Amino acid sequence: MSAWKADLQLLLDMKKTIKTADLYDSYGDALQVAAPGFRDFGKRDGFCGPIATVKVFDDNSRVRKALEGSGRGRVLVVDGGGSMRCALVGDVLAQLAIDNGWAGIIVNGCIRDSAEIDEMDIGIKALATNPVKSLKRGEGQSELTVIFAGVAFEPEHYVYADRDGIVVSRKDLSVETGTVLV
Repeated sequence: MSAWKADLQLLLDMKKTIKTADLYDSYGDALQVAAPGFRDFGKRDGFCGPIATVKVFDDNSRVRKALEGSGRGRVLVVDGGGSMRCALVGDVLAQLAIDNGWAGIIVNGCIRDSAEIDEMDIGIKALATNPVKSLKRGEGQSELTVIFAGVAFEPEHYVYADRDGIVVSRKDLSVETGTVLV
């Protein structure tokens, strides 16, 4: 394992047990809290990092392109418009995320291959599952503010997710507190 991958793995391990409830208790109204309704997939109970975004509709080409790039501990937020018509992430893309250093994925839409993903060392939040694969037309947008679940997900802001929910902060709360959030 390369040095950067080992460092990233250590960082991900430290962040995987973050508690959104504790963050809310400490920061309250300074956080945006996503409306409930997301399901949890993957082995990681929690994940956090700077936000990267894609906005797509029934086409996961931009999702793949993003996950093929270096994640550098970021969280990919996928605004699929809440569509339930097809999956935007499956086991192949989840493995890409792991291989390229993404901390996690949040999907305003569906995933597939959930049993396989549940055995993978990643955290994913999505609305539901659907076995139908998406279109591949290369459509969509990247690195823009996306709004869903009552939250504005802005690139380079920070997202924290666990089994209790999703919260967003304008700044890295580990820097704010001077500690690593575990």
